[in-house]
Amino acid sequence: MDPMTESTESLITYPCDFPIKVMGPMQDDFAAIIIALTLRHDPDFHAGKVDMRPSSKGNYLSLTLTVMATSREQLDNLYRDLTGHPLVKYVL
Repeated sequence: MDPMTESTESLITYPCDFPIKVMGPMQDDFAAIIIALTLRHDPDFHAGKVDMRPSSKGNYLSLTLTVMATSREQLDNLYRDLTGHPLVKYVL
């Protein structure tokens, strides 16, 4: 197989449900901000698809968002927006 082709092939079959974990500070509007940002990339995203877990000391909030991934470009753009947001500490 051509190495150039191999590196561009995706291990994901689109469309599919794709979980993304986002961590940020425990503050009232963190989840709403992240949900609004996610809706820009997945207009059909539903807030009911968010699992929220506080850190053990209650300083951080972990959100697991399940988006409908339609392309690698969509996921790359979403990751870029999430990691570029000043409240976001980690995106996995």
